[in-house]
Amino acid sequence: MIWLFLCLTMQAQKHEVRAVWLTTIGGIDWPYAKSATAQKQEMIRTLDQLRKVNVNTVLIQTRVRASTIYPSGIEPFDMCLTGTHGKNPGYDPLAFIVDECHKRGMECHAWMVTIPVGKTSEARFKEFKRKNPKLAKNIGQEGYMNPEDPQTGDYIARICAEVTRNYDIDGIHLDYIRYPETWPKVKKREESGKRRHNITSIVRKIHQAVKSLKPWVKLSCSPIGKSGELSRYRSGGWNAYNAVFQDAQGWLRDGLMDQLYPMMYFRGNNFYPFALDWQERSYGRTIVSGLGIYFLSPREGNWTLDDISREMYFIRDNNIGHCYFRSKFLTDNTRGIYDFAHRFDDAPALIPPMTWTWKEAPTAPTRLDVKRSSSTDRLSWGGAVDKSRADYLLYNVYASTSPDVDTNEPRNLIATRLKATQMYVPHTNGQTLYYAVCALDRYGNESQPKQSETGMKTVTVPHAVSPNDTHIPPFYYFWSKKQQKKYNNTHQKP
Repeated sequence: MIWLFLCLTMQAQKHEVRAVWLTTIGGIDWPYAKSATAQKQEMIRTLDQLRKVNVNTVLIQTRVRASTIYPSGIEPFDMCLTGTHGKNPGYDPLAFIVDECHKRGMECHAWMVTIPVGKTSEARFKEFKRKNPKLAKNIGQEGYMNPEDPQTGDYIARICAEVTRNYDIDGIHLDYIRYPETWPKVKKREESGKRRHNITSIVRKIHQAVKSLKPWVKLSCSPIGKSGELSRYRSGGWNAYNAVFQDAQGWLRDGLMDQLYPMMYFRGNNFYPFALDWQERSYGRTIVSGLGIYFLSPREGNWTLDDISREMYFIRDNNIGHCYFRSKFLTDNTRGIYDFAHRFDDAPALIPPMTWTWKEAPTAPTRLDVKRSSSTDRLSWGGAVDKSRADYLLYNVYASTSPDVDTNEPRNLIATRLKATQMYVPHTNGQTLYYAVCALDRYGNESQPKQSETGMKTVTVPHAVSPNDTHIPPFYYFWSKKQQKKYNNTHQKP
């Protein structure tokens, strides 16, 4: 029962990235169905499950292999959506997923696979090579973009700009931004430096393309889990800096990345010292440890839950976030990982603010009105000013039985990243509840709270985030269908 003791003694984190990689290639996490309606239902069920364990960031695989899950003017639709390469699924999956994530108070990052472009036998690679013969390179049965051609960075930057411009995403997440491990080996030291320069040049072009459009959109990547050789621990020859030429810590230092999600799919001394190395050289940016929960499957590695839970306690104690690879192993509760996540992340958390880009918080709302009906409290607020001049403000709502609501206590969070300026709280018991609302800019800076002036006879709200639909009460999507039907029959949209 070690986990129970640690859960009782470890303080909840108000700011912490809790993420999942949601994979679309081959439909291994999503989608399974081929109809638009069924795909949407599948995604809603998955996001509801993720929200219940307080995941706050979804990395959705958007560029798959020279193919996309959105209507692109550059590349075709991926076959995961319909079973046919290039076929339009009849809706915009990325727009749908971004909207559904935001309804649940979660960030949505577009996960872009960069250098690999599919197997040489596949239609997507053949189409890419026909259109871009200079950029395509075969290595055995695998196809790649050539990292040594300057136009590769221009091409990927153009795709990232397309997504950033057309969608209300919160981040661009780069995967496989490195040399393929099967690329011809370097023969001289200066060749290693040249290769690192080539990859950094691609990153720089993407950074410029994204930040020139929306500077609040986070740029991140998933480097190899070991940055390099440490003084006391060796990487075994497989590390980001020397093996695949990723200067990921340099990208943080030089302001080219806002977050790193190192793929730390290891145990023991292959995990802990390397996790500390990432954090100690984070340059004030955000480190999120990628956790190989797929190894919990007997088919993959037959790890125990204790292998993962020990890592999660360790990284939390060192102010490192966590990201599950992959989503389905979490929602399938492989070896009890979903149950553990429910205990471990038992309160919501906010994303750490991007103070290195913008740090002046919005002003607090100037008013907070609470109106009580026979069954619902209606909260409405306004008057906050966004000093960052980004797209729009969001709002975090807190509640407690204390008249002075403590907004530093994450267990008081009842809704995060609301786009609306009103919220409904249904009554289920007779406790007196007080409220506070904070404005949140797109960089994650939170204002001072506006406190409610009087307590209301209302409900102690569960630790979950409400949808952003203004007419639906908090936690509606988490009720049983019978509870939803009862509410629908007795309430009208305001």
